Amino acid sequence: MTVRREPGEFPMNRAHDATTVKSRKVRGREAADHWKARRDGLLFLIFPAMLVLTGLEVLLSGRNLTEAFLMLEKETQALEQATRHPAIAWLQRGVSLLLLAVCFERIVSHFANRKPVPSPALTSSFILFWATTVAITAVAAPHPRISHEYLYPLVLGIACSLSGPLDRDRIVATVRNSLFIFMLAGAVLIPVNPGLVLDNSYTQGLISGLPRFGGLTTHPVMMGMLAQIALVLLWVRPFRRGSLNFLAWILGLAVLFLAQSKTAWVCFLISACCLVVVRRGSDAVHKAGDPRASSFGVGLLLMLIMAVLAVLVAVLVFDLPGMISDFFNTSAGAQLASLTGRDRIWVVALEEWGHNPILGYGLTIWDADYRQAIGMPQATHAHNQFLDTLSRSGLVGAFGLVIYAVVLTVMAFRYARATGGLSLALWFSTALPAVSEVPLLLVDYGSHVITHFLLIVAVASGAAARVASKAPQPVTRNPIEPTLRTAA
Repeated sequence: MTVRREPGEFPMNRAHDATTVKSRKVRGREAADHWKARRDGLLFLIFPAMLVLTGLEVLLSGRNLTEAFLMLEKETQALEQATRHPAIAWLQRGVSLLLLAVCFERIVSHFANRKPVPSPALTSSFILFWATTVAITAVAAPHPRISHEYLYPLVLGIACSLSGPLDRDRIVATVRNSLFIFMLAGAVLIPVNPGLVLDNSYTQGLISGLPRFGGLTTHPVMMGMLAQIALVLLWVRPFRRGSLNFLAWILGLAVLFLAQSKTAWVCFLISACCLVVVRRGSDAVHKAGDPRASSFGVGLLLMLIMAVLAVLVAVLVFDLPGMISDFFNTSAGAQLASLTGRDRIWVVALEEWGHNPILGYGLTIWDADYRQAIGMPQATHAHNQFLDTLSRSGLVGAFGLVIYAVVLTVMAFRYARATGGLSLALWFSTALPAVSEVPLLLVDYGSHVITHFLLIVAVASGAAARVASKAPQPVTRNPIEPTLRTAA
């Protein structure tokens, strides 16, 4: 059957066909962009993989957390002598291959598509930090050591420094889910195998006799830090279901308290203040100065008066100075005054730096043999980021650390509002533990580096959003204009 076309119908059909083809091309480009975004987002797989590796290693170790810490107090190498399950070695190889594949694909596709680097200062300072604290030290230090493990943090850091807002949202949601599952898995094991996840020998907590929760991490301090990071991510990106969100807050706060890490508590309080100030700060200042909304200012004044009265009661009635003096005369107070023995470790770190001021001791400092030689089995690092860098990499590493720290600080504050306060909260969660821990160590990967690389993702995404806002927008032409020009 032949369909008879009226005059002028064919051009109309041709226009309709052209519009159809054009719409198909647009949908094709949108699908390609969507697939490309999904491909770039594969970076989020690395973070739960590191948690799985950490959890399975602890789960298959068959450890007793209480006995392990008691043995360390007797200056033995209990944790080093623990038998490692052979499956963990193969699992770690798989995670390493996944990390290399995802990171290299991300880096290559980023530059192949000619995308701009979100922050050249961030990427270059990170590479400088790795080169001065790892590469140069591994080759030129008095105690050199070369290992393929040193390359994994480098490629992961570069890939994270190329993250955009889409990557940040996906990574934050994935890490949030993974951390709460990780904490829940450790909590479930309390009635099943309490020795695996609880330290009953801890005596420095606020409640006497309360066990310290370590979960599936290597130390309760790490469990506390992961719990406070999970709460920060939950605050920034809550679950859609209110009931699930409520249960997550209960679990996170319970784990944070039971981990009994004072550093984690302080980090969470400061991070919470940062999120409140960034997200509500402008509204709060406006309400405080608005006579029509004076309840905020009145409430703030009442809180200030109550705080002053509480201090006066503590000093005059309860003799607060005397209570503090009596506390420091106890064994727990003496440990706190000596920073739980960290002052001795700091002295050793400074002595090693004094022996090799330019390049430091080398990356093998604080390993099992070195700790046995100095009689400090608990000194797995210098318990201070700057002193640890000095002892490992000397002034060369300290130079890279200072440059990198300045860049992270400036970018975390600059993009605080663009990231909803996330960059600032993660910066404090990294800077405060640096006083007594080593959160920026780049000799391997695992759950201990999650906060550091999340911070890189946050500041890079803020910079990427700023670059995108400054990019010139393409000018769209009116599709009728050519037709009118031809008709004229």
